[in-house]
Amino acid sequence: MRNGATSVSDAPSIQRTGGERVASVELGDPELERVVTEGMRASEELLIGELSKGEEFLVERVRHLADAGGKRFRPMFAMLSAQFGPRPDADDVVTAATVIEMTHLATLYHDDVMDEADMRRGVESANSRWGNSVAILSGDYLFATASRLLARLGAETVAHFARTFGDLVTGQMRESIGAPEGADQVEHYLQVIREKTGVLIASSGYLGALHAGADEKTVEALSRYGGLVGLVFQIVDDIIDISSDSEQSGKTPGTDLREGVFTLPVLYALREEGPVGDRLREILVGPVTDDDLVAEALDLLGRSAGPEQALALVRELMEEAEAVIADLPEIPAKDALRHVADYTIARVG
Repeated sequence: MRNGATSVSDAPSIQRTGGERVASVELGDPELERVVTEGMRASEELLIGELSKGEEFLVERVRHLADAGGKRFRPMFAMLSAQFGPRPDADDVVTAATVIEMTHLATLYHDDVMDEADMRRGVESANSRWGNSVAILSGDYLFATASRLLARLGAETVAHFARTFGDLVTGQMRESIGAPEGADQVEHYLQVIREKTGVLIASSGYLGALHAGADEKTVEALSRYGGLVGLVFQIVDDIIDISSDSEQSGKTPGTDLREGVFTLPVLYALREEGPVGDRLREILVGPVTDDDLVAEALDLLGRSAGPEQALALVRELMEEAEAVIADLPEIPAKDALRHVADYTIARVG
């Protein structure tokens, strides 16, 4: 579960062509695609413009991950949520979406330091390239820049984002410290991903709808939907980490096992009685660095009920998410939100 943010990196679908940073968004409705793409382009311009201010040595470092790319899922979710308000093209929607993406980028710098990561988004991580101190300070500067933009959006948004940021930090610390002795490991895992992954996507829904002028009930519904989608994406990503080959997923299987991070399908498998569970409990007592043991653990996990139990929870969360938005108007953006969620499950069949 290394950086919950990575879980949405495969969400549909921001296409980039030529020199354009954001070329198109495929959402199943041409007019919606045009509107959302325009909003995302405006957010991208604001993001890069704000990160291009200051000393040259600073700009190079704080733009490092922004320039590396990324799907910009959170701004897209904010733009979709804004369609449920009377002012979906408001400047404040763009500003809010940019604040969220900037905060997300800042967490990547800090997470890579904590994880001692070498690569991020196909490029050398900032900590690997410039050292931990510079990477941490770069993340801090991104937070500072996000705060400057946040000040434009009013006290309600500042208060909301303070709570959001508090949840992010709480989730990271909760994961770093680990579950208390005797605590339910699955509940601990779910709480971590609510705070680390779900909260920023929830905030995307909240702020996109709020600054488009949506009513309180709609704002809350889109916030809750975003939080649930965040959980779904992270759990699916964790299933893929142990279930898919590298050619299919584009990732190295067992990455979390090598780091000693036991995600939901692993935790379910560790509860099993019988030879599979017994052997897994022998192997998974910490980080697994031996390639043969990683391969054995992945084989055992594939034979366990862990992945299917995790997928069953994903389906429950999807049902809950659908119920949350059931009363929202049937507009193209609602179908697009469903499409995003449905696509997630399709990644694991």
